[in-house]
Amino acid sequence: MDDSGYLSAARAALARTPLFDGHNDLPWVIRQDPRARGDVFAYDLTRVHERGDTDIPRLREGGVGAQFWSAFQPTSAPHPARTTLELIDTILRIEEAYPDVFLPARCADDFARARAAGKIASYIVIEGGVGLENSLAPLRVWYAAGARMLIPCHNETLDWVDSATDAPRHNGFNAFGRAVIAECNRLGVIFDGAHVSHAGLRALLDASEAPIFLSHSNAYTLCDHPRNAPDDVLKRLKDNGGIVMATFVPGFVSQDVRNWLKRTRDAYGKGPLGNDPKAQMADAEQRHGPAPKATLAQVADQIVYLVETAGLDHVGVGSDFFGGPQPVGLEHVGCFPALVAELLQRGFSEADIGKIASGNALRAMHAVETVGVRLRQTRKPAVGRLEDFPGA
Repeated sequence: MDDSGYLSAARAALARTPLFDGHNDLPWVIRQDPRARGDVFAYDLTRVHERGDTDIPRLREGGVGAQFWSAFQPTSAPHPARTTLELIDTILRIEEAYPDVFLPARCADDFARARAAGKIASYIVIEGGVGLENSLAPLRVWYAAGARMLIPCHNETLDWVDSATDAPRHNGFNAFGRAVIAECNRLGVIFDGAHVSHAGLRALLDASEAPIFLSHSNAYTLCDHPRNAPDDVLKRLKDNGGIVMATFVPGFVSQDVRNWLKRTRDAYGKGPLGNDPKAQMADAEQRHGPAPKATLAQVADQIVYLVETAGLDHVGVGSDFFGGPQPVGLEHVGCFPALVAELLQRGFSEADIGKIASGNALRAMHAVETVGVRLRQTRKPAVGRLEDFPGA
């Protein structure tokens, strides 16, 4: 079979088993867009955004059947509780603005409902527990608003959780942090360790009663960025029932890109956040010379390694499209079939692709929901603030 044959087979496979992408920062892109300034209608998802990476035409082209939209904010953003609600509202307005395209999805079974209706299942993830402002109560408010996944931190360590890209203070989680994990388990909210330190990932696996997600992470062995997961964590996903979702961020994909970026990053691999990541990269290249390019083939290398280490039943895809530079061949959400074609060419079967595309994520999500149903039968909602937890 030639390249066009594999691509046709990939499109057919995604038509039968659409992709469940674990992470996309479109809500923040809409918020930061100088023209739209958070107005979903002004941004207009019905048109192709040449300088962007996510819109409705290319979501359809990419065979996307479900998307976790990120309610992301930088740790340093003012008014974090308010900002979290504003980003949740942006996602709700995306669903409301395009009801013929997006089905508001709040449980794993909604994936099948969306597929039957010819729609894309729209899920909400909170990226940055800074919005809790050190209180457990907002978790339940976020749940009521539709959030079904929590990423406890972004690039900075908080008062209760260590970030992968900042100095650790808690050996992963303190007592309040462990209470956040437990309350997410009780609610049936996915706890996502993508931004958590390596020690924190081990502590999370020890503490969580439900499967965990690493919604946009790669293998540390192939690229030594601290955001990527070490082998011992990947291997523990088999017993935990969780999933690692391969991401496209070039500095997490390619060791060459990671090494080049070190001149523009701090000791933890963290760079400055800007309104235009592509312009930031262009400026860095002007000062330091051309950067090496991550490629689609290297993303496939990551997926192969993750499957070999975590197991076929514990790997998915979490692109982390965010309006910034992407690997060659994976520049936008319409490129997912090209990645699937590469995996087919490497010997993955259509059944394997079905697991990686969405089957594994749905299985893990179902398990999280089941744990939540069980725990709510015996546990009351946890209340309290950071100062209420000894040693926190």
